[in-house]
Amino acid sequence: MNVVGTMFFQNQKLLIDKPRKRPTYQMIGGRVEDDETPMEAAIRECHEELGDQAIFDSTKLQLVMEFDEIATSDGVTPIHFYVYQYLGELTGELVTSDEIESFLWYDSSCGTELLSNTLKNEVVPYCLKKKFIK
Repeated sequence: MNVVGTMFFQNQKLLIDKPRKRPTYQMIGGRVEDDETPMEAAIRECHEELGDQAIFDSTKLQLVMEFDEIATSDGVTPIHFYVYQYLGELTGELVTSDEIESFLWYDSSCGTELLSNTLKNEVVPYCLKKKFIK
């Protein structure tokens, strides 16, 4: 299964969200549907998860990582993950929904227990190495 995630940064913090159905925070993103490219999926997922009041320019998304992992949701499904970085400033207002319970601007002082495997094992170490987050 192909999955996408998008990294938005502000003040050396990474935006993550907590789905209502899961105990951990995850990246802004989700599954790539059969009829779309990973980039199209990333744009769609950003609109769905951030809400209609969040403002971003989809031309400022850049693919920065790809890796294979096991899905946090069930612990068995293999996934191929595409990670995009937003090369701009996210503006507007983040709005929770039926799917998303809350948002968090994450840095390492928050700890790792609240993170999905993808964030914990791949994305946060990458962000720390690149000095995108504290």
